[in-house]
Amino acid sequence: MEVFPAVDILSGNCVQLVGGDRLTATVYGSPIDNARRWIAEGAANLHVVNLDGAFAASSTNAAMIREVVEMTDVFVQVGGGIRSLEDARGWLNCGVSRIILSTFATQDPAVIRTLSQEFGSERIMAGVDARNGEIAVSGWQELAGDFIGWAEKFEELGAGSLLYTNVDVEGKQAGIDRAPVQKLLDAVSIPVVIAGGVSSSQDVRSLKELGASGCVLGSSLYSGKITLKEALEAAL
Repeated sequence: MEVFPAVDILSGNCVQLVGGDRLTATVYGSPIDNARRWIAEGAANLHVVNLDGAFAASSTNAAMIREVVEMTDVFVQVGGGIRSLEDARGWLNCGVSRIILSTFATQDPAVIRTLSQEFGSERIMAGVDARNGEIAVSGWQELAGDFIGWAEKFEELGAGSLLYTNVDVEGKQAGIDRAPVQKLLDAVSIPVVIAGGVSSSQDVRSLKELGASGCVLGSSLYSGKITLKEALEAAL
């Protein structure tokens, strides 16, 4: 199973939030320094979230993410604020390994097929961020229907993988909720990466046992509750 240390960028800083609330932001220095730290500790993948929004609207973050891509040889997936085909193509054309389409994919699902045909499905990941069993969109402020139904639709449209984030436990460092993860993995056949609540080696082992293709480490990694070495060993 793959492990993805998170590098979430807000106003040029690497941060971690609780439940997506910007008022809870804890700053952890520069994005590139953190990217280099996780790579030095053995990361082969990075999960980068542009919390300030679109490619064109956040040139500072775009430059930072481009620097991460250019100065490392790891797999970099990027999400956050991709609101148009122009945004999506901008990230993919600057060398990002894979993009994550979330709110945009629920507003215009056909973009998944368009981008998968244009760039290859392996570079297109659909975000399934869920609260209370419904997909959460627009910065997790709105609910837009059953998350399983959306996951199945994204697969049908050609998404190469899914990112499932359990908003109910995200950032709380209190462990994963296995039930919705199992429900999702039973419903689709494409790879699924899990985010939200991954706080211990046991969480990582549980996700591997359930059949997840990967997991994202955020707040618990930055706070020291779990080390990257522990997570990588549990994922073997």
